[in-house]
Amino acid sequence: MSLDALLFQALNGLAAASGLFFVAVGLSLIFGVTRIINIAHGSLYMLGTYIAASLALKVGGGLGFWGGIVATALIVGLIGAAIEIVLLRRIYRAPELFQLLATFALLLVINDVALWLWGPEDLLGPRAPGLRDAIEVLGRRLPSYDLFLIFVAPVVLLALHLLLARSRFGRLVRAATQDREMVGALGVNQALLFTLVFALGAALAGLGGALQIAREPANLGMDLTAIGDAFVVVVVGGMGSITGAYLAAVIIAEIKALCIGIGLVSFGGFAVNFSKFTLVAEFLVMAVVLVVRPYGLLGREQAAVRSIAEPEKPIRPASTALRTTAAVILVVLVCLPLIARSAPYALVLGIDVLIAILFAASLHFIMGPGGMHSFGHAAYFGLGAYGAALVVKWLAAPMALALIAAPLLAAAGALLFGWFSVRLSGVYLAMLTLAFAQIVWSIVFQWEGVTGGSNGIVGIWPSAPFNDTAAYFWLTLTLTVAGVLLLRRVLFAPFGYAMRAGRDSGLRAEAIGIHVKRVHWLGFAIAGTVCGVAGGVFAFAKGSISPETIHVGRSIDGLVMVLLGGLQTLTGPIVGASVFALLQDTVMRQTEYWRALLGLIILALVLALPGGIVGALTNRPFWRRRAP
Repeated sequence: MSLDALLFQALNGLAAASGLFFVAVGLSLIFGVTRIINIAHGSLYMLGTYIAASLALKVGGGLGFWGGIVATALIVGLIGAAIEIVLLRRIYRAPELFQLLATFALLLVINDVALWLWGPEDLLGPRAPGLRDAIEVLGRRLPSYDLFLIFVAPVVLLALHLLLARSRFGRLVRAATQDREMVGALGVNQALLFTLVFALGAALAGLGGALQIAREPANLGMDLTAIGDAFVVVVVGGMGSITGAYLAAVIIAEIKALCIGIGLVSFGGFAVNFSKFTLVAEFLVMAVVLVVRPYGLLGREQAAVRSIAEPEKPIRPASTALRTTAAVILVVLVCLPLIARSAPYALVLGIDVLIAILFAASLHFIMGPGGMHSFGHAAYFGLGAYGAALVVKWLAAPMALALIAAPLLAAAGALLFGWFSVRLSGVYLAMLTLAFAQIVWSIVFQWEGVTGGSNGIVGIWPSAPFNDTAAYFWLTLTLTVAGVLLLRRVLFAPFGYAMRAGRDSGLRAEAIGIHVKRVHWLGFAIAGTVCGVAGGVFAFAKGSISPETIHVGRSIDGLVMVLLGGLQTLTGPIVGASVFALLQDTVMRQTEYWRALLGLIILALVLALPGGIVGALTNRPFWRRRAP
């Protein structure tokens, strides 16, 4: 490729960086002040695209297009303010991860609201009035609208810089980013500040979505795509840094644009298609930045945030009543194939629930007792599933060997990724695990010769005697119970106490001789291994697997299961996974808008039971406060 062509692609990258910047800078502002990881921020970006396209099409002309963009930013800003006042203000005292659960539920609701208002088809906006032509640059035609986008992002960046540097509101935002509790202690109206910041961040996301209507159609998948991109940009640039957000957006957009421009390159007899790297380029950048500079390019270490949630109680061994209840439930499950002979679907659903329990229990192992928040746990589930499937496909190995290979491959991935991940903490650790999961997903998606690419691997069915649904249910039950008991046994062994000591006070743990990072690394590997077992069982239960097995949506489902049951209890992930899997299956069959209904149910549970289902049931003060 010529130098002119590369420079032209660089201009395309600058235009694409505009959209990344708008959605990321709003998320950065919101997180910096409120400390909320707003999963629904991508939904605001999606709403901005739909609203602006609708206004442009209905009003028409320059007023409909340009006026619609400005109106959209204001409308989405008001929606953001309403979300903060009605929902988020009620859960500021809940643990941060439960706030994440609430925003995920909100994402489900907004997605179905968009489906109801605009339908499932993509909505294509008109071309920009006054900028419909193209100009010649380096011998190629560059759309005038792309040139406009190249300049609009720096203008907004400058305006934000002046707002934050020269106004009282900006000084309060910067102060709250450093220490929001101290700002409140000085008499600042935190509620009003949070609402204004959330509205500003939402308006920026809406503006970013509105500006894209002349470049891409609005669709229902934009929410997850946008929030994934926004997280990457914010983390690479540095939490709370608007300049860092712009720099990261430019770097990521340029790398993706240049990968497309370079295309297919031959190195001797080996050909590399660089355009395929666009699926994973941003996550590779994020992984490298987090390993080399943990707080982002222009970020700095966050000040310690004083917890406003109730302190976590020590984990206690199971009581006699709990053991009795567990034994009764286990007996019922063992007898389920005999009870449900007339309802074969009950066994299929039971297998799905058991797999979800094992997946959630392994994630809880590192999130609760380990204190390591993972947004990419699906990587080890997928490695286990693909490990089992590939052993069957390429080696024609028996099912038993495949189920052994599944946790081994997952353990190898967890050891590799965990070595880097445990060196970080908080949201940076979570984002690095997400980056690794997306890298694994990209490899699986693009390595068609081995993994089957987007088609996946089919024909992975259980062999005799487990080719009967009842027999496979018993096998799944056995592996799930063994995995859960293994994790529980580890937690009450000296290793488990060392892992919790490193979570609660790393400095004190190091002072008494505990190598905290090594303990957490091994804990990460144990969780990945057990998760790989769940993935291997899943592959044979479904008979086929695809890249969706490793998609970020499965990681989010795991987070929901753990948080729904309760992060501070060992039975929480079991209850949470069971409730979530049953709710998802039941709600999906009731209505086309099952996401919204599921989201509303999750929101109701979060508001009513902020400590999770099991956490609320075992919290005596909770019941005393609500006693008549």
